[in-house]
Amino acid sequence: MRPDGLFVSNGPGDPAAVATTIATLREIAGEIPTFGICLGHQLLALALGAKTYKLTFGHRGSNQPVRNLLSGRIEITSQNHGFCVDEASLRAAGGEPTHVHLNDQTIAGFRHRAKPIFSVQYHPEASPGPHDSDYLFDCFIEMMESGKPLTEATMRESQSRTALLVAGDAGAR
Repeated sequence: MRPDGLFVSNGPGDPAAVATTIATLREIAGEIPTFGICLGHQLLALALGAKTYKLTFGHRGSNQPVRNLLSGRIEITSQNHGFCVDEASLRAAGGEPTHVHLNDQTIAGFRHRAKPIFSVQYHPEASPGPHDSDYLFDCFIEMMESGKPLTEATMRESQSRTALLVAGDAGAR
């Protein structure tokens, strides 16, 4: 098999309990473009060598505000998790936060600085905004086509295109 990319999806529970998946991701994540959501976000961070911790209050619901640190835009996201990635350990592992949860300033997304890996702690497929996070799939496609790490320019351009499409849809109604 020669996949164009690896998508690490969501799931319940403590990410540290999924040791087999973390070990597999340690071997293959970043060898091909890799995108993770929710539990996949946490598993990728652990595979890179970062740490996770249990939140005092989990993020639950379809109205969780997140700031994209690369574009400055706010997204309304759907979230359902009780664990979070530790920022200092993520940075030490070569990661960089790309999104922050506005309610408690925890990491809501990251990219690896040298490998084609990025992830978000929320559910872009849920479209609660209703299309606030669609651009992330465009970013993944771009990363699969280039084979290079996600850039700030790619994220900004993809997010701007989505915003224009949504604005165009609203104007047509």
